[in-house]
Amino acid sequence: MVSETTEQIKRIRSRMLEAQSHHKNYADRRRKPLEFGEGEHVFLKRIGPVAYRITLPPHLSNLHDVFHVSQLRKYTFDPSHVLEPESVQVREDLTLPITPVRIDA
Repeated sequence: MVSETTEQIKRIRSRMLEAQSHHKNYADRRRKPLEFGEGEHVFLKRIGPVAYRITLPPHLSNLHDVFHVSQLRKYTFDPSHVLEPESVQVREDLTLPITPVRIDA
């Protein structure tokens, strides 16, 4: 009985190693080294070989700003992403005319 159990354990271990090998091969084929450089359209700072600190907008300030490189992707430039600055009319006394959009009571 002990020899049967030992044989079954060996077969199970062998199958587990084979499955792990298949998973590793699949993951290695899909994994691509990704690195960002200066001049690319990203707002980040490299703080380690695989970690980047990202400049987040103020409304996302409650999020952790460090990400693993596998969670990032390169930015493809799109002209529709460019925001045009609005012109601001300043009065002679250096005040701005403000028009309320909605008043909450």
